[in-house]
Amino acid sequence: MKDELFLRGHRIPMTKETIRALVLERLALEKAGRFIDVGAGTGSVSIEAALRYPTLDILAIERKEEALALIAENIRHFGCHTIRVRSGDAPLPLAETADAIFIGGTGGHLTAMVDWALAHLNQGGRLVMTFILLENFMQAWLHLQACQVVALDGREIQVGELTALGQGHYFKPNNPTYLIACQKNSTQAVHWQQVHWQQEQEHV
Repeated sequence: MKDELFLRGHRIPMTKETIRALVLERLALEKAGRFIDVGAGTGSVSIEAALRYPTLDILAIERKEEALALIAENIRHFGCHTIRVRSGDAPLPLAETADAIFIGGTGGHLTAMVDWALAHLNQGGRLVMTFILLENFMQAWLHLQACQVVALDGREIQVGELTALGQGHYFKPNNPTYLIACQKNSTQAVHWQQVHWQQEQEHV
C-alpha cells in the first residue's frame, strides 16, 4: 500500500511502505489467528494486515492520544472495523496471547518489551521489531540471543527515492531502518510477570 493512502497526523510516526512490506512478510500473518501491533502510530501496519487478512484478529496498542484519534480515523477511512484499539503504555497487563507481535516503538522499555512480547506469544509465534537507532537494535539483538529464540534475523534497510536535481535525477536516501525478526522457541518458557517482578525487586 502506498504511504499517501493513509491519513497522516503531525509528528505521528508511521512505518513506511517499504519497511511495512518486509515487516508483514516476516510476521507470517497467513499462519496467524491473532496479531498484536504495539506502538501502532497511524495504524498503517494493522490496517494493511487487516486488508490482506480479513479474518485476522488484530489488537493495536498505542499510548498517545493524538495517535489513537488518527488510528480511529484511518480505521474508518479503510473500513477496517475489526481492528481493536487499546490505549496503554506497553508493557501492560494483557490476558490474551497472539501468533504474531510487531513492536514499532518501545517507549524506553526495550528489554521489558521483548520479555513481555515473548510471554504473550504462542509457541512458534513471530516477533518483529523495527528501530531507527543502532544502539536500540543492538540492545534488542543481544537480549534476544540470551532469550534463545530461533530464526533470529537482522536487517538494515535503506531506500532511496528517485528525485529530480537540476536537469537530472538522483536517488535521495532515506534514513536507515533496522529490523529484527525471530520466532518463539517451542521449548521456551518466558514468564513476563515473574521477570517484571524480579526487575522491580532489584530496584527496591
